[in-house]
Amino acid sequence: MTETQKRKDDERIRPKPSMDEALQREIEDALGSMSLEEMIDAEEQVRKVAAAPPSVAGQAPGAAAPSSVKRGQVIAIHGDDIFVDMGGKSQGLLPGSQYEGQELPKIGDTLELTIEGYDKRNGVLLLSRQGAVMAAAWHTLEEGQLVEGRVTGSNKGGLELDIGGMKAFMPISMIELFHVETVEQYVNQRLRCKVLEIDRGEKRVIVSRRGYLEAEAAIKREQMFETMQEGDIVEGKVKTIMPYGAFVDIGGTDGLLHVKDMAYSRVEDPKAIVKEGDTLRVKILKIDRQTKKIALGLKQVLPDPWYNVVQKYPVNEVIQGKVTRLAEFGAFVELEPGVEGLIPISEMSFEKRLKHPSEVINVGQTPNVRVMTVDPEKKRISLSLKRVGDDPWMGASARWPEGAIVSGVIKRATDFGAFIELAPGVEGLVHISELSEHRLRVVSEAVKVGETVQAKVLNIDETARRASLSIKQVVMSPDYTGAPQSEAEQASPPPPAPKRKKPLKGGLDY
Repeated sequence: MTETQKRKDDERIRPKPSMDEALQREIEDALGSMSLEEMIDAEEQVRKVAAAPPSVAGQAPGAAAPSSVKRGQVIAIHGDDIFVDMGGKSQGLLPGSQYEGQELPKIGDTLELTIEGYDKRNGVLLLSRQGAVMAAAWHTLEEGQLVEGRVTGSNKGGLELDIGGMKAFMPISMIELFHVETVEQYVNQRLRCKVLEIDRGEKRVIVSRRGYLEAEAAIKREQMFETMQEGDIVEGKVKTIMPYGAFVDIGGTDGLLHVKDMAYSRVEDPKAIVKEGDTLRVKILKIDRQTKKIALGLKQVLPDPWYNVVQKYPVNEVIQGKVTRLAEFGAFVELEPGVEGLIPISEMSFEKRLKHPSEVINVGQTPNVRVMTVDPEKKRISLSLKRVGDDPWMGASARWPEGAIVSGVIKRATDFGAFIELAPGVEGLVHISELSEHRLRVVSEAVKVGETVQAKVLNIDETARRASLSIKQVVMSPDYTGAPQSEAEQASPPPPAPKRKKPLKGGLDY
Protein backbone atom coordinates (compact mmCIF):
# COMPACT_ATOMS: atom_id res chain seq x y z
CA MET A 1 0.00 0.00 0.00
CA THR A 2 1.40 3.37 -0.97
CA GLU A 3 1.91 6.18 1.56
CA THR A 4 -0.73 8.30 -0.17
CA GLN A 5 -3.35 5.52 -0.07
CA LYS A 6 -2.56 4.83 3.59
CA ARG A 7 -3.06 8.52 4.43
CA LYS A 8 -6.45 8.52 2.69
CA ASP A 9 -7.54 5.41 4.59
CA ASP A 10 -6.46 6.99 7.88
CA GLU A 11 -8.49 10.08 7.08
CA ARG A 12 -11.58 8.00 6.40
CA ILE A 13 -11.20 5.98 9.64
CA ARG A 14 -10.27 8.93 11.88
CA PRO A 15 -13.45 10.43 13.50
CA LYS A 16 -14.12 14.00 12.36
CA PRO A 17 -14.97 16.69 14.86
CA SER A 18 -18.68 17.52 14.70
CA MET A 19 -19.69 20.90 13.29
CA ASP A 20 -22.64 22.98 14.35
CA GLU A 21 -25.77 21.28 13.00
CA ALA A 22 -27.18 24.51 11.57
CA LEU A 23 -23.89 25.22 9.79
CA GLN A 24 -23.72 21.64 8.50
CA ARG A 25 -27.22 21.95 7.05
CA GLU A 26 -26.27 25.28 5.44
CA ILE A 27 -23.26 23.66 3.74
CA GLU A 28 -25.28 20.67 2.54
CA ASP A 29 -27.98 22.98 1.14
CA ALA A 30 -25.35 24.98 -0.73
CA LEU A 31 -23.42 22.02 -2.12
CA GLY A 32 -26.28 19.61 -2.70
CA SER A 33 -25.21 16.17 -3.96
CA MET A 34 -22.14 17.56 -5.78
CA SER A 35 -18.69 17.66 -4.29
CA LEU A 36 -17.13 21.08 -3.88
CA GLU A 37 -14.62 20.31 -6.61
CA GLU A 38 -17.36 19.30 -9.07
CA MET A 39 -19.53 22.33 -8.31
CA ILE A 40 -16.69 24.83 -8.68
CA ASP A 41 -15.41 23.20 -11.89
CA ALA A 42 -18.92 23.32 -13.38
CA GLU A 43 -19.38 26.99 -12.56
CA GLU A 44 -15.90 27.84 -13.87
CA GLN A 45 -16.77 26.22 -17.19
CA VAL A 46 -19.85 28.47 -17.44
CA ARG A 47 -17.78 31.57 -16.65
CA LYS A 48 -15.04 30.79 -19.20
CA VAL A 49 -14.88 33.01 -22.23
CA ALA A 50 -13.35 32.43 -25.61
CA ALA A 51 -10.57 34.97 -25.11
CA ALA A 52 -7.62 33.56 -23.21
CA PRO A 53 -5.60 35.79 -20.83
CA PRO A 54 -2.37 37.30 -22.08
CA SER A 55 0.90 35.50 -21.58
CA VAL A 56 2.58 35.87 -18.23
CA ALA A 57 6.35 36.13 -18.10
CA GLY A 58 6.71 34.19 -21.35
CA GLN A 59 4.02 31.62 -20.52
CA ALA A 60 1.70 30.46 -23.30
CA PRO A 61 -1.74 32.05 -23.36
CA GLY A 62 -4.43 30.03 -21.57
CA ALA A 63 -1.95 28.15 -19.39
CA ALA A 64 -2.29 28.17 -15.62
CA ALA A 65 -0.62 31.05 -13.83
CA PRO A 66 2.59 30.04 -12.13
CA SER A 67 2.97 30.42 -8.39
CA SER A 68 6.72 31.14 -8.45
CA VAL A 69 8.04 34.48 -7.25
CA LYS A 70 8.31 37.19 -9.92
CA ARG A 71 9.75 40.70 -9.84
CA GLY A 72 7.71 43.76 -10.71
CA GLN A 73 7.97 47.54 -10.49
CA VAL A 74 5.31 49.78 -8.88
CA ILE A 75 3.95 52.16 -11.53
CA ALA A 76 0.87 53.67 -9.82
CA ILE A 77 -1.05 53.70 -6.51
CA HIS A 78 -4.75 54.51 -6.38
CA GLY A 79 -6.29 54.25 -2.93
CA ASP A 80 -5.83 50.64 -1.78
CA ASP A 81 -4.80 49.41 -5.25
CA ILE A 82 -1.10 49.11 -6.15
CA PHE A 83 -0.44 48.69 -9.89
CA VAL A 84 2.74 46.81 -10.80
CA ASP A 85 4.54 46.43 -14.17
CA MET A 86 5.38 42.73 -14.46
CA GLY A 87 7.35 43.07 -17.71
CA GLY A 88 6.31 43.12 -21.32
CA LYS A 89 2.72 44.30 -21.60
CA SER A 90 1.61 42.65 -18.38
CA GLN A 91 0.36 44.73 -15.46
CA GLY A 92 -0.71 43.39 -12.10
CA LEU A 93 -2.86 44.52 -9.17
CA LEU A 94 -1.55 44.15 -5.61
CA PRO A 95 -3.98 44.87 -2.70
CA GLY A 96 -2.62 47.47 -0.32
CA SER A 97 -4.31 45.54 2.52
CA GLN A 98 -1.37 43.13 2.43
CA TYR A 99 0.72 45.93 3.94
CA GLU A 100 -1.58 46.30 6.96
CA GLY A 101 0.35 48.01 9.74
CA GLN A 102 3.30 48.70 7.42
CA GLU A 103 4.31 51.47 5.06
CA LEU A 104 3.09 51.06 1.49
CA PRO A 105 5.66 50.79 -1.30
CA LYS A 106 6.39 53.85 -3.44
CA ILE A 107 6.22 54.34 -7.18
CA GLY A 108 9.41 52.92 -8.71
CA ASP A 109 9.98 50.29 -5.97
CA THR A 110 10.78 46.75 -7.15
CA LEU A 111 8.76 44.03 -5.40
CA GLU A 112 8.93 40.25 -5.29
CA LEU A 113 5.40 39.00 -5.92
CA THR A 114 3.42 35.83 -6.55
CA ILE A 115 0.92 35.69 -9.43
CA GLU A 116 -2.35 34.32 -8.05
CA GLY A 117 -4.55 34.60 -11.14
CA TYR A 118 -5.94 36.84 -13.85
CA ASP A 119 -8.84 39.35 -13.77
CA LYS A 120 -10.22 39.15 -17.31
CA ARG A 121 -12.72 41.94 -16.68
CA ASN A 122 -10.00 44.51 -15.97
CA GLY A 123 -7.20 42.81 -17.86
CA VAL A 124 -4.73 42.68 -14.97
CA LEU A 125 -2.87 39.99 -13.10
CA LEU A 126 -3.87 39.32 -9.49
CA LEU A 127 -0.74 39.58 -7.39
CA SER A 128 0.19 38.68 -3.85
CA ARG A 129 3.05 39.93 -1.73
CA GLN A 130 5.69 37.28 -1.21
CA GLY A 131 4.98 35.56 2.12
CA ALA A 132 1.58 37.23 2.53
CA VAL A 133 -0.29 34.00 1.85
CA MET A 134 0.38 31.17 4.28
CA ALA A 135 1.73 28.16 2.46
CA ALA A 136 -0.98 25.52 2.47
CA ALA A 137 -1.07 22.05 0.92
CA TRP A 138 -3.13 18.92 1.44
CA HIS A 139 -0.45 17.25 3.54
CA THR A 140 0.03 20.32 5.80
CA LEU A 141 -3.50 21.72 6.06
CA GLU A 142 -5.09 21.30 9.50
CA GLU A 143 -8.41 22.21 11.06
CA GLY A 144 -8.15 25.46 13.00
CA GLN A 145 -5.26 26.65 10.84
CA LEU A 146 -5.30 30.32 9.79
CA VAL A 147 -4.95 30.70 6.02
CA GLU A 148 -5.47 33.32 3.35
CA GLY A 149 -7.22 32.76 0.06
CA ARG A 150 -8.60 34.54 -2.97
CA VAL A 151 -12.34 34.54 -3.64
CA THR A 152 -12.81 33.08 -7.12
CA GLY A 153 -16.60 33.05 -7.26
CA SER A 154 -19.87 33.01 -5.35
CA ASN A 155 -23.15 31.10 -5.23
CA LYS A 156 -26.37 31.26 -3.23
CA GLY A 157 -24.74 29.51 -0.26
CA GLY A 158 -21.49 31.42 0.08
CA LEU A 159 -18.05 32.00 -1.46
CA GLU A 160 -15.63 29.84 -3.45
CA LEU A 161 -11.96 30.35 -2.63
CA ASP A 162 -8.56 29.30 -3.90
CA ILE A 163 -6.10 28.58 -1.07
CA GLY A 164 -2.68 27.70 -2.42
CA GLY A 165 -4.22 25.86 -5.35
CA MET A 166 -6.84 24.09 -3.25
CA LYS A 167 -10.54 24.75 -3.62
CA ALA A 168 -12.40 25.88 -0.51
CA PHE A 169 -15.91 26.94 0.39
CA MET A 170 -17.05 29.61 2.88
CA PRO A 171 -20.73 29.48 3.98
CA ILE A 172 -22.52 32.84 3.85
CA SER A 173 -23.01 32.85 7.63
CA MET A 174 -19.24 32.54 8.10
CA ILE A 175 -18.24 35.62 6.07
CA GLU A 176 -18.84 38.45 8.55
CA LEU A 177 -19.78 39.03 12.18
CA PHE A 178 -23.08 40.43 10.90
CA HIS A 179 -25.67 39.12 8.45
CA VAL A 180 -24.63 39.35 4.78
CA GLU A 181 -27.31 39.86 2.12
CA THR A 182 -25.21 39.67 -1.06
CA VAL A 183 -21.82 38.05 -1.61
CA GLU A 184 -20.80 39.28 -5.07
CA GLN A 185 -18.75 42.17 -3.65
CA TYR A 186 -16.25 39.70 -2.14
CA VAL A 187 -15.22 38.18 -5.48
CA ASN A 188 -11.49 38.74 -6.29
CA GLN A 189 -10.80 39.84 -2.70
CA ARG A 190 -8.18 38.14 -0.56
CA LEU A 191 -9.62 37.00 2.78
CA ARG A 192 -7.97 35.63 5.85
CA CYS A 193 -9.96 32.77 7.34
CA LYS A 194 -9.82 29.76 9.63
CA VAL A 195 -10.10 26.15 8.45
CA LEU A 196 -13.28 24.57 9.86
CA GLU A 197 -13.34 21.17 8.17
CA ILE A 198 -11.17 19.10 5.83
CA ASP A 199 -12.47 16.15 3.86
CA ARG A 200 -9.53 14.85 1.82
CA GLY A 201 -11.60 12.03 0.39
CA GLU A 202 -14.17 14.48 -1.06
CA LYS A 203 -11.50 17.11 -1.66
CA ARG A 204 -13.58 19.51 0.42
CA VAL A 205 -12.33 22.36 2.62
CA ILE A 206 -14.72 24.50 4.66
CA VAL A 207 -13.36 27.81 5.97
CA SER A 208 -14.68 30.65 8.10
CA ARG A 209 -13.71 34.29 7.99
CA ARG A 210 -16.03 34.97 10.90
CA GLY A 211 -13.90 32.83 13.16
CA TYR A 212 -10.84 34.87 12.21
CA LEU A 213 -12.70 38.14 12.79
CA GLU A 214 -13.96 36.95 16.19
CA ALA A 215 -10.44 36.02 17.27
CA GLU A 216 -9.14 39.38 16.04
CA ALA A 217 -11.96 41.22 17.84
CA ALA A 218 -11.15 39.32 21.05
CA ILE A 219 -7.53 40.49 20.86
CA LYS A 220 -8.67 44.08 20.29
CA ARG A 221 -11.05 43.84 23.23
CA GLU A 222 -8.28 42.69 25.53
CA GLN A 223 -6.06 45.53 24.34
CA MET A 224 -8.91 48.02 24.80
CA PHE A 225 -9.63 46.85 28.35
CA GLU A 226 -5.96 47.18 29.25
CA THR A 227 -5.66 50.75 28.02
CA MET A 228 -9.10 52.40 28.46
CA GLN A 229 -9.95 54.33 31.61
CA GLU A 230 -13.18 55.67 33.10
CA GLY A 231 -13.64 59.25 31.95
CA ASP A 232 -12.03 58.72 28.52
CA ILE A 233 -13.76 60.28 25.52
CA VAL A 234 -13.87 57.76 22.66
CA GLU A 235 -15.49 57.42 19.25
CA GLY A 236 -17.81 54.55 18.42
CA LYS A 237 -20.42 53.33 15.98
CA VAL A 238 -23.98 52.42 16.95
CA LYS A 239 -24.55 48.69 16.27
CA THR A 240 -27.96 47.84 17.70
CA ILE A 241 -30.74 49.78 19.43
CA MET A 242 -32.87 48.34 22.23
CA PRO A 243 -35.77 49.89 24.21
CA TYR A 244 -33.39 50.51 27.13
CA GLY A 245 -30.48 51.97 25.12
CA ALA A 246 -27.98 51.31 22.33
CA PHE A 247 -24.88 49.14 21.96
CA VAL A 248 -21.90 51.06 20.57
CA ASP A 249 -18.75 49.51 19.09
CA ILE A 250 -15.77 51.42 20.49
CA GLY A 251 -12.86 49.85 18.64
CA GLY A 252 -13.58 46.14 18.82
CA THR A 253 -15.62 46.01 22.01
CA ASP A 254 -19.22 46.96 22.73
CA GLY A 255 -20.41 49.41 25.35
CA LEU A 256 -23.96 50.13 26.49
CA LEU A 257 -25.30 53.64 26.05
CA HIS A 258 -28.25 53.59 28.44
CA VAL A 259 -31.33 55.62 27.57
CA LYS A 260 -30.88 57.81 30.67
CA ASP A 261 -27.40 58.83 29.48
CA MET A 262 -28.42 59.75 25.92
CA ALA A 263 -29.70 63.26 26.60
CA TYR A 264 -30.37 65.67 29.46
CA SER A 265 -34.07 65.67 28.56
CA ARG A 266 -36.31 62.69 29.15
CA VAL A 267 -35.95 60.13 26.32
CA GLU A 268 -38.95 57.92 25.58
CA ASP A 269 -37.56 56.26 22.43
CA PRO A 270 -33.79 55.76 21.91
CA LYS A 271 -34.33 55.79 18.12
CA ALA A 272 -35.30 59.45 18.39
CA ILE A 273 -31.72 60.21 19.55
CA VAL A 274 -29.46 57.74 17.71
CA LYS A 275 -29.67 55.49 14.66
CA GLU A 276 -27.82 52.31 13.70
CA GLY A 277 -24.56 53.19 11.95
CA ASP A 278 -24.25 56.62 13.62
CA THR A 279 -20.74 57.60 14.71
CA LEU A 280 -20.76 59.12 18.22
CA ARG A 281 -18.34 60.73 20.65
CA VAL A 282 -19.12 59.14 24.02
CA LYS A 283 -17.66 59.15 27.51
CA ILE A 284 -16.69 55.96 29.34
CA LEU A 285 -18.70 56.15 32.56
CA LYS A 286 -17.90 52.78 34.12
CA ILE A 287 -15.75 49.72 33.32
CA ASP A 288 -16.37 46.30 34.86
CA ARG A 289 -13.20 44.42 33.97
CA GLN A 290 -14.48 41.13 35.41
CA THR A 291 -17.69 40.96 33.38
CA LYS A 292 -16.20 42.94 30.44
CA LYS A 293 -19.05 45.44 30.53
CA ILE A 294 -18.70 49.12 29.69
CA ALA A 295 -21.20 51.90 30.42
CA LEU A 296 -21.14 54.87 28.04
CA GLY A 297 -22.61 58.36 28.17
CA LEU A 298 -23.56 60.68 25.33
CA LYS A 299 -25.03 63.60 27.29
CA GLN A 300 -21.84 63.78 29.37
CA VAL A 301 -19.94 65.14 26.34
CA LEU A 302 -22.63 67.77 25.62
CA PRO A 303 -22.97 71.20 27.32
CA ASP A 304 -24.80 71.00 30.66
CA PRO A 305 -28.08 72.96 30.39
CA TRP A 306 -27.98 73.59 34.17
CA TYR A 307 -24.78 75.59 33.83
CA ASN A 308 -26.38 79.08 34.03
CA VAL A 309 -29.94 78.40 35.20
CA VAL A 310 -29.65 81.01 37.97
CA GLN A 311 -29.20 83.74 35.37
CA LYS A 312 -31.80 82.32 32.96
CA TYR A 313 -34.49 81.71 35.58
CA PRO A 314 -34.17 84.27 38.40
CA VAL A 315 -36.26 83.82 41.54
CA ASN A 316 -39.73 85.48 41.47
CA GLU A 317 -39.79 85.74 37.67
CA VAL A 318 -42.85 84.46 35.81
CA ILE A 319 -41.92 82.03 32.99
CA GLN A 320 -43.65 79.45 30.81
CA GLY A 321 -43.04 75.71 30.61
CA LYS A 322 -44.57 72.44 29.46
CA VAL A 323 -46.05 69.90 31.90
CA THR A 324 -44.28 66.57 31.22
CA ARG A 325 -45.65 64.33 33.97
CA LEU A 326 -47.78 64.32 37.11
CA ALA A 327 -47.09 62.74 40.50
CA GLU A 328 -49.05 62.58 43.76
CA PHE A 329 -46.90 65.37 45.18
CA GLY A 330 -46.90 67.75 42.19
CA ALA A 331 -46.28 68.34 38.49
CA PHE A 332 -42.98 68.41 36.55
CA VAL A 333 -42.58 71.26 34.08
CA GLU A 334 -39.93 71.31 31.33
CA LEU A 335 -38.46 74.78 30.99
CA GLU A 336 -36.02 73.71 28.24
CA PRO A 337 -34.56 70.35 27.10
CA GLY A 338 -32.78 68.94 30.13
CA VAL A 339 -34.14 71.46 32.67
CA GLU A 340 -37.27 70.59 34.65
CA GLY A 341 -38.92 72.30 37.59
CA LEU A 342 -41.45 71.01 40.10
CA ILE A 343 -44.79 72.60 41.05
CA PRO A 344 -45.61 71.16 44.50
CA ILE A 345 -49.28 70.33 44.92
CA SER A 346 -49.48 72.95 47.68
CA GLU A 347 -48.47 75.62 45.13
CA MET A 348 -51.23 74.88 42.65
CA SER A 349 -54.31 76.56 44.12
CA PHE A 350 -55.30 79.01 46.84
CA GLU A 351 -58.97 78.18 46.56
CA LYS A 352 -59.07 74.51 47.50
CA ARG A 353 -57.01 71.73 48.91
CA LEU A 354 -56.11 69.29 46.12
CA LYS A 355 -55.93 65.52 46.29
CA HIS A 356 -54.12 65.21 42.95
CA PRO A 357 -52.52 67.71 40.50
CA SER A 358 -54.85 66.54 37.72
CA GLU A 359 -57.65 68.53 39.38
CA VAL A 360 -56.12 71.75 38.05
CA ILE A 361 -53.45 70.79 35.46
CA ASN A 362 -52.71 68.09 32.86
CA VAL A 363 -49.72 66.74 30.90
CA GLY A 364 -49.04 68.75 27.76
CA GLN A 365 -50.31 72.09 29.09
CA THR A 366 -47.99 75.13 28.99
CA PRO A 367 -48.88 77.23 32.04
CA ASN A 368 -47.22 80.39 33.35
CA VAL A 369 -45.41 79.71 36.62
CA ARG A 370 -43.43 81.74 39.12
CA VAL A 371 -39.88 80.72 40.05
CA MET A 372 -39.66 80.16 43.81
CA THR A 373 -36.20 78.61 44.34
CA VAL A 374 -33.25 77.55 42.14
CA ASP A 375 -30.59 75.02 43.25
CA PRO A 376 -28.15 74.34 40.35
CA GLU A 377 -26.03 71.90 42.41
CA LYS A 378 -28.95 69.60 43.16
CA LYS A 379 -30.53 70.44 39.78
CA ARG A 380 -33.81 71.54 41.37
CA ILE A 381 -36.16 74.39 40.55
CA SER A 382 -39.29 75.00 42.62
CA LEU A 383 -42.23 76.63 40.82
CA SER A 384 -45.61 78.00 41.82
CA LEU A 385 -48.80 78.05 39.78
CA LYS A 386 -51.06 79.79 42.30
CA ARG A 387 -48.74 82.77 42.84
CA VAL A 388 -48.96 83.91 39.24
CA GLY A 389 -52.43 85.50 39.76
CA ASP A 390 -53.85 87.65 42.59
CA ASP A 391 -52.91 86.63 46.13
CA PRO A 392 -55.99 86.38 48.38
CA TRP A 393 -53.80 86.91 51.43
CA MET A 394 -52.89 90.43 50.32
CA GLY A 395 -54.58 92.86 52.76
CA ALA A 396 -55.90 90.04 54.97
CA SER A 397 -54.88 91.83 58.20
CA ALA A 398 -56.93 94.90 57.21
CA ARG A 399 -59.89 92.84 55.99
CA TRP A 400 -60.02 90.74 59.16
CA PRO A 401 -58.47 92.80 61.99
CA GLU A 402 -57.66 91.29 65.36
CA GLY A 403 -60.72 91.06 67.59
CA ALA A 404 -63.19 91.00 64.69
CA ILE A 405 -65.97 88.41 64.72
CA VAL A 406 -66.02 86.47 61.42
CA SER A 407 -68.09 83.63 60.04
CA GLY A 408 -67.01 80.78 57.80
CA VAL A 409 -67.38 77.12 56.92
CA ILE A 410 -65.44 74.33 58.60
CA LYS A 411 -63.37 72.92 55.70
CA ARG A 412 -61.39 70.25 57.50
CA ALA A 413 -60.69 68.91 60.96
CA THR A 414 -57.45 67.55 62.45
CA ASP A 415 -56.37 66.18 65.80
CA PHE A 416 -55.21 69.63 66.88
CA GLY A 417 -58.06 71.80 65.59
CA ALA A 418 -60.34 72.83 62.74
CA PHE A 419 -59.78 75.05 59.68
CA ILE A 420 -62.33 77.69 58.76
CA GLU A 421 -62.46 79.16 55.25
CA LEU A 422 -62.70 82.95 55.52
CA ALA A 423 -62.53 83.47 51.74
CA PRO A 424 -61.43 81.36 48.73
CA GLY A 425 -57.75 80.65 49.35
CA VAL A 426 -57.72 81.93 52.96
CA GLU A 427 -58.16 79.58 55.89
CA GLY A 428 -57.80 80.17 59.62
CA LEU A 429 -57.05 77.64 62.34
CA VAL A 430 -59.15 77.21 65.46
CA HIS A 431 -57.00 75.27 67.92
CA ILE A 432 -58.81 72.52 69.83
CA SER A 433 -58.34 74.55 73.01
CA GLU A 434 -60.24 77.44 71.37
CA LEU A 435 -63.21 75.40 70.19
CA SER A 436 -65.15 75.17 73.45
CA GLU A 437 -65.09 76.27 77.07
CA HIS A 438 -65.20 72.58 77.93
CA ARG A 439 -62.29 70.20 77.61
CA LEU A 440 -62.62 68.20 74.37
CA ARG A 441 -61.29 64.77 73.50
CA VAL A 442 -61.80 65.18 69.75
CA VAL A 443 -62.65 68.13 67.48
CA SER A 444 -65.91 66.53 66.32
CA GLU A 445 -67.39 67.01 69.81
CA ALA A 446 -67.59 70.73 69.06
CA VAL A 447 -67.80 71.21 65.26
CA LYS A 448 -68.33 69.23 62.08
CA VAL A 449 -66.94 69.67 58.55
CA GLY A 450 -69.33 71.73 56.40
CA GLU A 451 -70.84 73.57 59.39
CA THR A 452 -71.01 77.38 59.35
CA VAL A 453 -69.65 78.94 62.55
CA GLN A 454 -68.59 82.25 64.05
CA ALA A 455 -65.07 82.86 65.32
CA LYS A 456 -62.97 85.68 66.73
CA VAL A 457 -59.76 86.75 64.96
CA LEU A 458 -56.82 86.32 67.33
CA ASN A 459 -53.98 86.93 64.89
CA ILE A 460 -53.34 87.41 61.11
CA ASP A 461 -49.86 86.87 59.59
CA GLU A 462 -49.96 87.70 55.86
CA THR A 463 -46.31 86.76 55.28
CA ALA A 464 -46.66 83.32 56.85
CA ARG A 465 -50.23 83.01 55.51
CA ARG A 466 -51.63 82.02 58.87
CA ALA A 467 -54.70 83.08 60.78
CA SER A 468 -55.50 82.11 64.38
CA LEU A 469 -59.17 82.07 65.34
CA SER A 470 -61.29 81.25 68.43
CA ILE A 471 -64.84 79.93 68.62
CA LYS A 472 -64.75 79.68 72.41
CA GLN A 473 -64.31 83.41 72.90
CA VAL A 474 -67.33 84.13 70.70
CA VAL A 475 -69.56 81.63 72.52
CA MET A 476 -68.53 82.98 75.94
CA SER A 477 -69.21 86.56 74.89
CA PRO A 478 -72.38 88.07 76.47
CA ASP A 479 -73.42 89.35 73.02
CA TYR A 480 -73.31 85.89 71.39
CA THR A 481 -76.65 85.05 69.78
CA GLY A 482 -75.70 81.65 68.42
CA ALA A 483 -76.40 82.60 64.79
CA PRO A 484 -73.60 83.29 62.31
CA GLN A 485 -73.19 86.88 61.20
CA SER A 486 -72.74 88.06 57.63
CA GLU A 487 -69.94 90.53 56.80
CA ALA A 488 -72.55 93.35 56.83
CA GLU A 489 -73.72 92.32 60.28
CA GLN A 490 -70.10 92.08 61.44
CA ALA A 491 -69.48 95.67 60.29
CA SER A 492 -72.42 97.22 62.26
CA PRO A 493 -73.23 96.54 65.96
CA PRO A 494 -76.61 94.93 66.74
CA PRO A 495 -79.47 97.35 67.70
CA PRO A 496 -80.20 97.72 71.47
CA ALA A 497 -83.18 95.79 72.92
CA PRO A 498 -86.36 97.93 73.45
CA LYS A 499 -87.11 99.11 77.05
CA ARG A 500 -90.27 97.87 78.76
CA LYS A 501 -92.69 100.59 80.07
CA LYS A 502 -94.06 98.53 82.98
CA PRO A 503 -92.71 95.51 84.78
CA LEU A 504 -94.59 92.33 84.05
CA LYS A 505 -96.42 90.67 86.84
CA GLY A 506 -95.64 87.17 87.91
CA GLY A 507 -92.87 85.14 89.39
CA LEU A 508 -91.96 85.11 93.07
CA ASP A 509 -92.65 88.79 93.51
CA TYR A 510 -96.21 88.44 92.32
